[in-house]
Amino acid sequence: MDLKIAPLPLTVTLLGLVVFCWCSPPAIAQSIAVNPPSASVSEAGQGTAPGSESLSSAAPASGELPDAPQAAPAQPAAQTTTDPTLDTGQQTKRILFIIPNFRAASVDAKLPPMTAKEEIKLVFSDSFDYSSFIYVGITAGISFGENSYPEFHQGAAGYGRYYWHLFADAVSENAFTEFLVPYPTHEDPRYYTLGRGGFAKRMVYSTSRLLICRDNNAKNTVNLAEIVGAGAAAGLSSTYYPSAYTTWTKTGQKWITQIGIDGLGNITKEFWPDINAHVFNNKF
Repeated sequence: MDLKIAPLPLTVTLLGLVVFCWCSPPAIAQSIAVNPPSASVSEAGQGTAPGSESLSSAAPASGELPDAPQAAPAQPAAQTTTDPTLDTGQQTKRILFIIPNFRAASVDAKLPPMTAKEEIKLVFSDSFDYSSFIYVGITAGISFGENSYPEFHQGAAGYGRYYWHLFADAVSENAFTEFLVPYPTHEDPRYYTLGRGGFAKRMVYSTSRLLICRDNNAKNTVNLAEIVGAGAAAGLSSTYYPSAYTTWTKTGQKWITQIGIDGLGNITKEFWPDINAHVFNNKF
C-alpha cells in the first residue's frame, strides 16, 4: 500500500495548529492574571468603589461654591530693643553732664584736620566753660586751706589771689596745648579713643598719648603740643607767681604735675564711654 505524503501547505497548517494548541493555554492564563475581567455595569451600580464615599462627602453640593481661603492672621512685628551697652566707644560732649569732654573723639572716628578757628574755639570752650570756674574754685579752695602760698595771705582777698592765679594757669595751659603749639606743628589736639582690647592695653594707650599724638595726616607723631605746651605754660606762670616759686625746680614740678593731670584726663576719656554704657545705660 503506497503512502501518500500530504501536500506541503497542509503539513504546515497542521504543524501550526499543534504549536498553537500547545502554547495557547499558558498565554491565555497569563492574560487573565494581568487583566482581570471588569465588573459588569449592573454590579458596578450595586456596589460602591472604595474611597468613593469619602470623595462624595468631600465634594460640595451642587450650586455651592467652596469658601474662599482664609488669610493667615498677621504676625505682630517683632519688637527690637537696643542694648545700650552696644554703643560703647561713643564719646559725649560732657562727662556726667558737667566735665567738658570737647577734645575726645569716638572710636574709629575719622575727622578732618582742625582749622585755626576751630582750635581757638576749643581753647575758649575748655577755658571759659561754666565747669571750669567751678573746678578752679575747688582747687583754689584746697590751696587756700593748705596755705600753699603764704604770700597770698588769708581772707577773701587771699582766696581771690589763689583763684585768679590758678585760673590763669588753666587758660595758658589750654592755649599752649590746644592751639599755640599744635597749629604750627600740624598736630591734632584731640584725643582719639581706642575702645578695644583689655584694660592694660587701653591704659598703656591712653597714657602714651602724652608722648604720641596724631598729625593732620592721621599719622602718629611726637606730641609736642603736650610736652612743649605744658612746659611753656609752666614757664609763663613764673611771670605772675611770687619769686620764691619761680625757680627751675618749682617750674619743673609744675610742668610734670600738669602732664600728670592731662594723663589722668586721657584715662578718663578712654574709659568714659564704657562707664556711661555699662553703669549709666548711656543716660549721659
